[in-house]
Amino acid sequence: MNLFWFIPTHGDSRYLGTDEGGRQVSFDYLKQIAIASDTLGYDGVLLPTGRSCEDAWVTASALIGFTRQLKFLVAVRPGLSSPTLAARMAATFDRLSNGRLLVNVVTGGDPVELEGDGIFQAHHERYEVTDEYLKIWRGMLEATHEGDSFDFEGKHLSVKGAKGLYPPVQKPYPPLYFGGSSGPAHDLAAEQVDVYLTWGEPPAAVEEKIQDMKKRAAEKGRTLKFGIRLHVIVRETEDEAWAAADRLISKLDDDIVEAAQKKFSQMDSVGQQRMTALHGGKKGGREHLEVSPNLWAGVGLVRGGAGTALVGSPAQVAQRLKEYADLGIETFILSGYPHLEESYRFAELVFPLLDRKPQNALPGFSLSGPFGEIVANHIAPGKTKQTDPVAKVSAS
Repeated sequence: MNLFWFIPTHGDSRYLGTDEGGRQVSFDYLKQIAIASDTLGYDGVLLPTGRSCEDAWVTASALIGFTRQLKFLVAVRPGLSSPTLAARMAATFDRLSNGRLLVNVVTGGDPVELEGDGIFQAHHERYEVTDEYLKIWRGMLEATHEGDSFDFEGKHLSVKGAKGLYPPVQKPYPPLYFGGSSGPAHDLAAEQVDVYLTWGEPPAAVEEKIQDMKKRAAEKGRTLKFGIRLHVIVRETEDEAWAAADRLISKLDDDIVEAAQKKFSQMDSVGQQRMTALHGGKKGGREHLEVSPNLWAGVGLVRGGAGTALVGSPAQVAQRLKEYADLGIETFILSGYPHLEESYRFAELVFPLLDRKPQNALPGFSLSGPFGEIVANHIAPGKTKQTDPVAKVSAS
């Protein structure tokens, strides 16, 4: 089970739909979240993309040196850059991070935003462009390892003698992640990507997607891995968790929800349509927004993309994660509001139930001191004489 966290390059908050309790994007804050994710033991972080976000590649590059093991799932946007430039960027990032790059392929589902970036193709044409883009991207990086060049001629994109001098650390290239719910998206994923991602739909719907993707990939002689994108609201008790979920949307009013849903309705993303269908744009209460046991659609009232959260006690959340894992999900990309505090909360409460340690334990000592608190992370009752530690603590 690979557990990822989220870098909120569009800002952070304690309440959705309001600037109350909001946190603006700053490098110091993003750095705190990245370092926390790294030291807590998360496998990687997702950086979102779009005009509402700080650029994912610049941000991830700036965070490399502050982390040691953390992998960065960074988006490429076919149509916004040439595939050869994106391949060189990927190779450089992978080399400078010593093989810690993962690539998230985002075709895009908001025509208004896409037109603002000069992309005017229809939905199916965008997937044609993405298909050719990835063939060039993959082909060039594969050729780079051999010192060769790469040619490709397609309907939308063509290159002649595409060449890279610096190969990525990972062979043949950093793994490709991709999410999409339409037929063209599934066809593309079956043929070209390594990990297929779904947003947090009820388990039955996720299983249906996985089975469809397995079948399509098998027809092309390939196998896929699977991941899921979810928010998490975990507290020591179930009641506390649901109270936290209620607080998260407690500042919303009907006008805010209506405006957000109007925006989402203008998108041609099938995945966004499926997210919206879970709640229908109605705020309601827990009985309406709990669309599957412990799966809550309240986030999607005002947030585009991933709109569901697992809500419950540590045992409940861990059980739901294991249920998805039993369906074939290997990578869980998680987030919570605010992201810094929730990265700690999830690691401390749920990691132990998933056979993971929230941080590297110091050898030979438990994390408790002579007064029942941590003292410099290494003084534990019964391990040393009490006189010296007590004297040191008393003098501090």
